[in-house]
Amino acid sequence: MKCAVIGAGSWGTALAQCLADNGNETLLYARSAETVRSINESHINGRYFPNVVLNKTVKATDDVEAAAKGADAVVLAVPSKSIDDALAVLKPYLSSETYVINAAKGFDWQTNRPLTETIEESLGEGFRDRIVSLLGPSHAEEVVLRQITTICSVAKCESAARAVQRLFSNGYFRLYVLLDVIGAEYSAAMKNAIAIASGIAVGCGYGDNAKAALVTRGLREIVRYGLEKGGKKDTFFGLAGVGDLIVTCFSPHSRNYQAGLKIGAYDDAARFLAENDKTVEGINACKVIYEDTRALGLDMPIIEELYKVLFLGEKPSAGIAILMNRPLKKEELVSEIRA
Repeated sequence: MKCAVIGAGSWGTALAQCLADNGNETLLYARSAETVRSINESHINGRYFPNVVLNKTVKATDDVEAAAKGADAVVLAVPSKSIDDALAVLKPYLSSETYVINAAKGFDWQTNRPLTETIEESLGEGFRDRIVSLLGPSHAEEVVLRQITTICSVAKCESAARAVQRLFSNGYFRLYVLLDVIGAEYSAAMKNAIAIASGIAVGCGYGDNAKAALVTRGLREIVRYGLEKGGKKDTFFGLAGVGDLIVTCFSPHSRNYQAGLKIGAYDDAARFLAENDKTVEGINACKVIYEDTRALGLDMPIIEELYKVLFLGEKPSAGIAILMNRPLKKEELVSEIRA
């Protein structure tokens, strides 16, 4: 198949190599002429993987039309805040037979909606059964080294999910079909916020006990919110749920976890936010989730304290103290979790 990957960041580069490894004609779109030259001449994306020689059949271009026109599958490997702009540029070059594959995890920064909704609205009803998301525990730093990874091919249309499953799956990258788009997308967005909180706990000097507790209680909040939005409970305990939560909350590759580490070490979010120049999806996700769950009347103590830390100037150490001194309660069983 002819495949276009839009976005030559770490995830886009790793996915492009995976497609090329599977024998697909793969063109990687990059805005930087230097990145294009380096990939085409040296087979290296120096900004993200300076020590990795990519599959030599991966080609790069800075021409969107050349990348997308006539492609059987187009992968959107851009941050959530860039989805709208990317779709506006791509739309003229997509046919009704093109699979549109979203690789971002988060919410639309303009509307606060899940990204599948944004893609559907932008491209039109004709693309509804061609939209698929790649969601699950997956850091590009390992995928590009061909280390074993399993994720989900998430779609409303099973045939589309299976087509993308076949497109990407190989000896190191295995996809499972998942048809709960709502549950998977809300879980994928919210785990980024919980990962920031996980990093904060470690940055503040707490150990594995604290992190395990925070991640477990964070999962309860993910389930509570996801059920309210219409997700299926089983999804939150699969690859796109707890699997992605674990890797994002514990891995040094996670931008969200690393952001939390710095915020905790500073005991202040303002300093991190002033210094940061990278996309940390969990920051916007926290804001969206906090505002939505407040309106819904859901009990979300971790999200509430994280919001106060990120947006209201509360010290992380103070937020942790508030969480630890909440009224004592019985731990709810999985079967008891309700929206």
